[in-house]
Amino acid sequence: MLDLLLRDVRVLTMNPQHPTAHAIGVLGGRIVGVDDEVADLPARQVIDGGGAVVTPGFADSHNHMVWYGLSLAELDLSRCGSAEELYDLVAEQAAALPSDGWVIGSGYDDFVIGGHPDRAKLDRAGGGRPVWLKHRSAHMCVASTEILAKAGVLDGSARVPEGGVVERDADGAPTGLLAEQAQQLVDALVKPYPVEELTAAIGRAAQRYAAEGLTHVTEAGVGGGWIGHSPAEAAAYQLARQRGELPLRVELMPASEVLHQVGPDAFGLDLGLRTGFGDDFLRIGPMKIFTDGALSSRTAAVTEPFHGHGGNGVLGDDPEVLRERIRAAHRGGWRVAAHAIGDRAIDLTLEAFEQAQQELPRPDARHRIEHSAMVRPDQLSRMAALGVIPVPQSRFLYEIGDTMIGAVGDEREPWLYRQRSFVEAGLVVPGSSDRPCVSNGAPLLGMRSMVDRTTKAGRVLSPDERVDAVEALRAYTTHAAWAAGQEHQRGQIAAGMFADFVLLDADPTTVSTSAIGDIGVRATFVAGRPVHGAEEFAEVPT
Repeated sequence: MLDLLLRDVRVLTMNPQHPTAHAIGVLGGRIVGVDDEVADLPARQVIDGGGAVVTPGFADSHNHMVWYGLSLAELDLSRCGSAEELYDLVAEQAAALPSDGWVIGSGYDDFVIGGHPDRAKLDRAGGGRPVWLKHRSAHMCVASTEILAKAGVLDGSARVPEGGVVERDADGAPTGLLAEQAQQLVDALVKPYPVEELTAAIGRAAQRYAAEGLTHVTEAGVGGGWIGHSPAEAAAYQLARQRGELPLRVELMPASEVLHQVGPDAFGLDLGLRTGFGDDFLRIGPMKIFTDGALSSRTAAVTEPFHGHGGNGVLGDDPEVLRERIRAAHRGGWRVAAHAIGDRAIDLTLEAFEQAQQELPRPDARHRIEHSAMVRPDQLSRMAALGVIPVPQSRFLYEIGDTMIGAVGDEREPWLYRQRSFVEAGLVVPGSSDRPCVSNGAPLLGMRSMVDRTTKAGRVLSPDERVDAVEALRAYTTHAAWAAGQEHQRGQIAAGMFADFVLLDADPTTVSTSAIGDIGVRATFVAGRPVHGAEEFAEVPT
């Protein structure tokens, strides 16, 4: 007897052997068959889908779930259209806090508000309270005088970490802007976050994700570095799952800062834990290694200077340190997820991957380059030869595409957040958001951006890099599963796969491009159980 029979649906299976179906049978959290294979079998629960379109559950291959969940409880600055509006929000929040309370906001866009917030104006708006505002890219933040003093920036006692930037004015005084690793100076004042607070953040994010059709996410950096929130971050995920507040499947990327030598031939976590440890719902994924910064902050490591700017960005550490970190992770059996945005950082990463494979061949390592944001034509063939997985975020094209073009100039625009070039080179390209670095990272919006590549200002960024809607759907289903080494467990609706699927109001592969992001998510199922919606569907008496 089946646990669930879902019928009267239009299924896009993503299985080339059986592309469409109208019924799905589930037993023990997995799909046992479709159509005639299950239509006449008895089931404990029969649901009539009312003609809804069904696809495999969506996956986000690069997001920051804890960070996003925390941001949902912070001052939302993404809606600020001017600096004055931002200062007003800070002042309003500060007035409701005790004299020593922190005003914490996230998501401001300097391109939209006309520059980064001014430290003196933040001090006035905060009424002397500590004010900490995070840029939408997460690669920068602005801190008030109170925080800079606590962090030792004002008196010069602070040691700025390698790869960090403390911006100073013409007189040498800190402006309040901290970029990349320098953000750790503020982090040290508030971290580690309590596990209970992180658990609550995971629950908030999970509810939002389930409502968007997500059934699997990869958390891109936990445990350490400026991206981690607590050494016990994984414990927060375990606690959320134990309490039933984590309805999705999650893969955790430990930050390289928390990994160390654990034996004569092992580099990783204590007990020798590495990529793959865990179960079907919570497992350790790749090791996260930062090699550079971001385009919007002009801290990405580029070979030629930024447009209208003198700099070439910054590397995350000494080049040889970064190369050895990548090689050591490879030797230790890890999949590596190297954050590399600029073409100079991508060169370094590819060199390290190539050296690692020469030292210890691992034919199916599935190493990744997170973002792969600025890829020269000659780098495409190198990536293909090494079997590297590029992990770009198409939604950036809409939200900050105009800013990125301003940073690199028209000549290098075709290198930005490629899609079709990756596919034509034979590379597997998973879908992802980098949320909360985008204000709305819903998968269907990401698919739309893959297809139209339109910026907020209405400019089409490199139209030759567009892909069709079927390829966009693959990115968030089959390709995301392959990138995680789980192509035999998820990403398709076929016998033996996880019973993770989403019911939609319309078919994303046939509606107009402009309508893809507006498709409603009617229900989301994980392991054959609804984690969002489903109450609107009629259950057929058995």
